[in-house]
Amino acid sequence: MSTSAPVRFDRGHTDDLMTFLAASPSPYHAVATAAQRLEKAGFRQVRETDAWDTGAGAGTGGKYVVRGGALIAWYVPEGADPHTPFRIVGAHTDSPNLRVKPDPDTGAHGWRQIAVEIYGGALLNSWLDRDLGISGRLSLRDGSHRLVNVDRPLLRVPQLAIHLDRAVNTDGLKLDKQRHMQPIWGLGEVHEGDLVHFLAEESGLDANDIVGWDLMTHSVEAPAYLGRDRELLAAPRLDNLLSVHAATAALAAAARTPDLAYIPVLAAFDHEENGSQADTGADGPLLGSVLERSVFARGGTYEDRARAFASTVCLSSDVGHAVHPNYAERHDPTHHPLPNGGPILKVNVNQRYATDGSGRAVFAAACERAGSPWQSFVSNNAMPCGTTIGPITAARHGIHTVDIGVACLSMHSVRELCGADDPYLLANVLTAFLQG
Repeated sequence: MSTSAPVRFDRGHTDDLMTFLAASPSPYHAVATAAQRLEKAGFRQVRETDAWDTGAGAGTGGKYVVRGGALIAWYVPEGADPHTPFRIVGAHTDSPNLRVKPDPDTGAHGWRQIAVEIYGGALLNSWLDRDLGISGRLSLRDGSHRLVNVDRPLLRVPQLAIHLDRAVNTDGLKLDKQRHMQPIWGLGEVHEGDLVHFLAEESGLDANDIVGWDLMTHSVEAPAYLGRDRELLAAPRLDNLLSVHAATAALAAAARTPDLAYIPVLAAFDHEENGSQADTGADGPLLGSVLERSVFARGGTYEDRARAFASTVCLSSDVGHAVHPNYAERHDPTHHPLPNGGPILKVNVNQRYATDGSGRAVFAAACERAGSPWQSFVSNNAMPCGTTIGPITAARHGIHTVDIGVACLSMHSVRELCGADDPYLLANVLTAFLQG
């Protein structure tokens, strides 16, 4: 493990990450943004409803599948056999937030509000007194979808003034998810259909054509460098669009690498923050189906599929915890990851992370090839450990999986904090891994 002092790098990659984050307020936008970048790198979309043994699904080159808020992309090099193993970077596109309910128009006492449901393990207090926009997708009568992004101050969850809660600074803030988290967006009488009509106007649609929606709130505050020397990055959705962005760049770079011994893959899932049990989640069939169909499209058999999977490795890339200077006792006393110290290897012997000793060797080799320092993370024994798509991927597909990520503070806040050099270091390590 490297313990050398952090190295400053050109910030072009982090600047690009900030652009990616701003363009991706919802999982659907994140997938669309990643797909656009892959298209520019020569990848072409493959539809799940098409036959893959002919046309775009067969042969060499870059391909990707989109399903809702999930994207699977892969590159088949020249000369790949049906049993050629995969190298996968797994990540997720969703983040904890406030999501719009089916009947959104509500209010009380002269205020107009939007009814929301808490998605994932949101750090609720971080959503108070924030200027919020609305983003997501609209489902239309003809079966198509339209992305929508109102990226300006539209909503706000106002905090109760201290004069009406004198004990808040001594007894702590107590928030009821149902009563206290409904944002306001105006004054006056509530009318059914207000939000849909508003979004229809914003999108140039007829409100009668909108029959469904998957909408969520997001902070409209832009990503920014932070600190005296601008060595930190403050931004929304670092968990886990930081990894999606790095993996997209790494896959595009791997596709330009001659003589690949593996098939590099990006698996960007949705719904990790609420358990991954969805058709677009890591616990669903999407990844396995895509990998199997890729084998079969190259003339392979089930035996080839089994051989390919047996030699496949996945890096599950998600953010982890940097040591918090104000709460150091919450961390393991001998493992204190710091921002700009390089990617972290996440270990939990109870399989909340999938890393084992041989996985450590794979990760260390990738870091060495990339010239990147790296760190280890393990939870305090007295604290419950979080989890990722890693153990799910390993158990569902029998694929050797290693959990890694970038150290950050304020995980699951509306605005998180990481080292400004770490996204660049992670992308380099992922590229080295995919190149094999």
